[in-house]
Amino acid sequence: MPEARAKKGAAGDGATGKPAAEGPGGSAGAARPRRRQARGEARIAQLLDAAATVFGANGYTASSTNAIAREAGVSPGTLYQFFPNKEAIAVELGDQLLHRWRDTYGAAFDQSHIELPLDRMLDAVLDPLIAFNCENPAFFVLMHGSDIPGRITEEHDILHTTMLSRVEGILADYLPDVPATRLHRVAEMAFMVFKAGLDLVLAHEGEEREAYIQEMKAAMYRYLDPLIGDDSPHLAPHARQDHTP
Repeated sequence: MPEARAKKGAAGDGATGKPAAEGPGGSAGAARPRRRQARGEARIAQLLDAAATVFGANGYTASSTNAIAREAGVSPGTLYQFFPNKEAIAVELGDQLLHRWRDTYGAAFDQSHIELPLDRMLDAVLDPLIAFNCENPAFFVLMHGSDIPGRITEEHDILHTTMLSRVEGILADYLPDVPATRLHRVAEMAFMVFKAGLDLVLAHEGEEREAYIQEMKAAMYRYLDPLIGDDSPHLAPHARQDHTP
């Protein structure tokens, strides 16, 4: 009889809404790891944001895990729970920035831009690329430093080749009769003008930065205009009319 009463009491507890303790396989046990995972993802994002700030301000070599932890407002021990060293942080941050950069230049090199006059085409292509680099100084640091982890360097080399192909594709639509070898040279020269100009843009702020952006666009325009001009067969009639020399 005591055993029967015990069973009845257990059933009564459930009937009155008292939750029974759940083991690791129950819903309560499953929720705890999910909460811990969410906290961990938030902490990783916090550390990567801090790393972006530190790398952007100090460069990769001069930055340290202690400086990143300090910027994130956590202890170095907390940082090492998620990343074993500075290189691992740089690789993870580099992966995220590269993904966002691919989205940016994918939109910048939209095929519809070939219907624009040259000056407006340059605005449409260059403005989002410049803005991304200005808003993410760590990207430039991680993509161009001599001491950057090899994986980032490899990804950057692939990215460089892909972007150069996109530039060639845009120019090929403007210049369908130009031989492929010269088209490649023109694309590479235009790309290097952009990279060199971007160095100067990022080295300045405020009005000076804007002035260097305009100088970069002017250099690109003066280089490409004699090749493209108003006679490109792909410029729409309104584009030729609105063309600004």
